[in-house]
Amino acid sequence: MKLLSFFFLVFLAVLTSAAQDNRPCPQPAPETGEKFKLGMAGYTFVKFDLDKTLETLKKTDVHYLCIKDFHLPFASTDEEITAFHAKLKTADVTGYAVGPIYMKSEAEIDRAFDYAKRVGVKLIVGVPNYELLPYVDKKVKEYGFNYAIHLHGPDIATYPDADDVWNHVKDLDPRLGMCLDIGHDTRNGKDPVADLKKYQSRVFDMHIKDVTGATKLGYTVEMGRGIIDIPALVKMLREVGYTGVCSLEYEKDMSDPFMGIAESIGYFRAVVEATKK
Repeated sequence: MKLLSFFFLVFLAVLTSAAQDNRPCPQPAPETGEKFKLGMAGYTFVKFDLDKTLETLKKTDVHYLCIKDFHLPFASTDEEITAFHAKLKTADVTGYAVGPIYMKSEAEIDRAFDYAKRVGVKLIVGVPNYELLPYVDKKVKEYGFNYAIHLHGPDIATYPDADDVWNHVKDLDPRLGMCLDIGHDTRNGKDPVADLKKYQSRVFDMHIKDVTGATKLGYTVEMGRGIIDIPALVKMLREVGYTGVCSLEYEKDMSDPFMGIAESIGYFRAVVEATKK
């Protein structure tokens, strides 16, 4: 039954796209037609250069990118950063955040905040050691940025799920929150839909994906083919009024992810359309 629903939703997305193509003055489609935006996590393209990344975003009509340092190194000059943004602009793409960035010392935290400021974004997706959270809190107050801790499921001991992030940030500056990775949250036995509702005030970014199981053995598949209830997630995004970016982080077939990326983006868009009242 779920497979039939998946094909129906993809079919709906194709029809919607075709209808848009027949408009007299075609314009890029809104990311979702909702308060939340649709983006791409830069890590998806760890094996590809920026040109291929932007080509893929253009083909899938995605306009927001979370910037990884393999596309824009920490040591980039101001001139290189300007050129980077100019290239993004030609593809109608906005770099809305940087990260995930792992931080194991105060010096690395300093570097990350300086990098974000020079890049011109006000959201850092980071993974600081637990003992460094007071220093991150200090830097958040100093810079006025949002800082979203990326959770990693059962693969990494620090920040395995949304509960863990919340418990470590709830008494810190309200601009210190989480990047809710729905796949990793699920793989740690949690319900990302319930966690979005529970922790909405601290969810500053989201990595959307689908996985095969709610254990460490679960792995990424095309969105709609796994166990995550994407329609329920979309409804919850509306219910809590999420205004951030839902960035696809596709971690399957990473040497050739393009068909899976297109299928996942199409499925997510179709769910958005199919669940509208």
